[in-house]
Amino acid sequence: MSRIGKKVIVVPAGVTVDVDATGLLTVKGPKGSLEYRLQDGITANVENNELTISRSSDVKEQRALHGLTRALVNNMVIGVTEGFTKQLEIVGVGYRAEKKGNTLHMNLGYSHPIVLDEPAGITFDVPNQTTVIVKGIDKELVGRIAAKIRAFRKPNPYADSPAQAKGVRYHGERILVKEGKKSTK
Repeated sequence: MSRIGKKVIVVPAGVTVDVDATGLLTVKGPKGSLEYRLQDGITANVENNELTISRSSDVKEQRALHGLTRALVNNMVIGVTEGFTKQLEIVGVGYRAEKKGNTLHMNLGYSHPIVLDEPAGITFDVPNQTTVIVKGIDKELVGRIAAKIRAFRKPNPYADSPAQAKGVRYHGERILVKEGKKSTK
């Protein structure tokens, strides 16, 4: 049995979990609502504010989906109660970000500013010019948008030191500096 899959998910007060006959699991909470379609052979039962995920057989695919489904549903419960955030740091001379309405404007050393609109369910917070915080209730969407922002200008691994590696990095990310080419004489 899956060690992760057999763990019980405690549903906090203010959160409702509904499973319909077609296998659509809906989690509603104070921050919003999320939906997930259960795979064939995976079932969810809600009893006494506890949610259990179970599988119908020990087929390899079912075993793999058991733990995955439990982790995804747990992230949904956490998302609608607390939400998720990813913090990005912008390092480089002249590199900056600012929020104008619902759009994020970033100057990352290109000839033009990069403009990114807030997708549905995501909000950007820019406390200062070198910090961007991506917030939302869907963990996968928050991570995907943060990765998209980072991909606009990844940190340069060939800098002289990790502090000089220009680009967009996650908060606390450690940049491994590589040695550049050497000239021969």
